[in-house]
Parts: sequence; C-alpha cells; structure tokens
Amino acid sequence: MNTEPIIIEQDYPNAAAAVWSALTDNSEMKQWYFVLPEFKAEIGFEFTFEGGTEQKSYLHLCRVTEVIAGRKLAYSWRYDGYPGISYVSFEVSPNGDGARLTLTHSGLETFPGDNPDFAKHNFVAGWTQITGTSLRNYLAGKQG
Repeated sequence: MNTEPIIIEQDYPNAAAAVWSALTDNSEMKQWYFVLPEFKAEIGFEFTFEGGTEQKSYLHLCRVTEVIAGRKLAYSWRYDGYPGISYVSFEVSPNGDGARLTLTHSGLETFPGDNPDFAKHNFVAGWTQITGTSLRNYLAGKQG
C-alpha cells in the first residue's frame, strides 16, 4: 500500500499575500476552487462541499486543523458515508518576486481501495488542475 503523500509545488508571479488571500477568502475561493457555503481560516471550522466525477458526486466533510496566518492552512478531508480520512495542507512562501505554493495531501490510502474515484492518480490530476490551471488563471487576473 502506497502511503506516500501527494506533494505539488507551484510558483506564481503574485506576492505571497495574494496567494494566501486566494486560499482563505471565500469570495475568492469560489472563483477558482469549490463553491463553499461558508469558509473561515480558523482552527476547528467545519465546511462541506460537493465534488466528484460526472457519474457520482461526493459530499466532502472538512475541518480546519492548522492555520499559520499568511503561511499555512491545513484541514481534514473525508467523504460522507465512506471510511477514511485524509489531510490537505497549503503552504505559501515567498519565492523571488512571487510566491511558491506547496500542496500536500496525505492519508489517501485510508479511503476504500475498491472505489476507483479514490485512486491516487485522480487526486494528483485534480490538484494539478486546481493549482496549476484554476488558481494560476485566477491569480493572473489579479495581476493587472
């Protein structure tokens, strides 16, 4: 069983503060991430959202577990009605004139192995698209 976490790094030309704001301000998150009814970067805050494949949608149940203002946001990530729990963290750091985002998603091996929607390669593809395309395009619009 592969217990290695997914780690994805992306560099953006935006300041670290702009990346942090995109990760933690719900009005910004709705433009590039999932539409969350409410979100607060506060330890213990619980939030939900729907997401999945064209064939099946899953209710995600998340709880903020760590916040270091301007630098790190982490939360648990599980699925309603399914065993397992994973953890997602976003770490922002200055990188030259821009910022680097390091996303880590661990604990995927705790999800049911017989459900192809929970396969690690799907998470890699999803996070790569979210951070490499959706967030990048959103931040590019904030440049000018």
